Amino acid sequence: MTTAAPAGSGAPARRGSVKGAARSIYDLSEQDLAHHLADQPAYRGRQVWQALYGQDLRPEEMTALPLPVRHRLATALPPALAATAESVSADGGTVKWLWAGADGAAVETVLMLYPDRATACVSSQAGCAMNCSFCATGQAGFRRNLSSGEILEQVAAARRRAQPRRLSNIVFMGMGEPLANYERVWSAVERIHADMGISARHITVSTVGIIPGIRRLSHEALPVNLAVSLHAANDDLRNRLVPVGRRYPLADLVEACRQYTAAKGRRLSFEWALIAGVNDRPSDARELAAIAVPLAAHVNLIPLNPTPGYQVRGTDRDGVRRFRDDLRRQGVNATVRANRGTDIDAACGQLAARAAGEATDPVE
Repeated sequence: MTTAAPAGSGAPARRGSVKGAARSIYDLSEQDLAHHLADQPAYRGRQVWQALYGQDLRPEEMTALPLPVRHRLATALPPALAATAESVSADGGTVKWLWAGADGAAVETVLMLYPDRATACVSSQAGCAMNCSFCATGQAGFRRNLSSGEILEQVAAARRRAQPRRLSNIVFMGMGEPLANYERVWSAVERIHADMGISARHITVSTVGIIPGIRRLSHEALPVNLAVSLHAANDDLRNRLVPVGRRYPLADLVEACRQYTAAKGRRLSFEWALIAGVNDRPSDARELAAIAVPLAAHVNLIPLNPTPGYQVRGTDRDGVRRFRDDLRRQGVNATVRANRGTDIDAACGQLAARAAGEATDPVE
């Protein structure tokens, strides 16, 4: 089911000044916010900050503020992302938003609901430049990076929608390559952790293998989880499926992953989209095990989801089970990710900045 949706709320970046022009109230530092409230008592800035990050309130909903102050903030600092559609899966367990930025950039966010908790899958870019052949986002092309505030608006909107459930996990697995927008993504991570109260151990940053970004993550203070979209365990095949592999060979990527796990003490995950006859063979399992076992990495197997621009079939259910069992026999901790939201194009690899049922238009 897809419906028109009201504009969503948001959330911010790190406490210092934000680089570049602010697109969202969540791009402002606490000091920036105080500047907008310079004629108010000193406590007002902190009051607004707590309402944004602790209660996920939009300025017009902050009833503890005088009405003129609410109006001023709402007018001067409107949401950067307007929800143009909300799609809900048939089972009610997955929600997808299609957002429009002020410049027309289209972005999607997915919320996965469980009985007592929820996970938000957020986007870091409008589109993606990585050009992975089987991914709808990569097929659509790249528009621009999102600001920290635009990322945080997605989190705040998801937390509001999840109630009364607790939004327990944030995964940067939506549109875009997070490590290609490193500064803004990390700024958002810091505020999600410090101001929204979500533990770094419940935040996952995904990458197709941007080695400089992985190395930078190794030196950050917060021990976030790292998920690497591998999909092939030899350079020839990986270069066809994930073109950035031509720049970052597997041997170098594996070494960067080893350094990350050594620095953070966190378990590494490899994402593996199973494609029939392409990367689901016994030889693929052997090559993957040779990489995963020494790293003690967890392997997330993802049956390939259908996308308009990639006609190769995903591995069938029996083939997925065989591949998983083959990995386990070789000592790999391997699980199959349950597909959620396939009927609303909200599953892994399907985000293409469109409402469910609409045709996909390439982004120039």
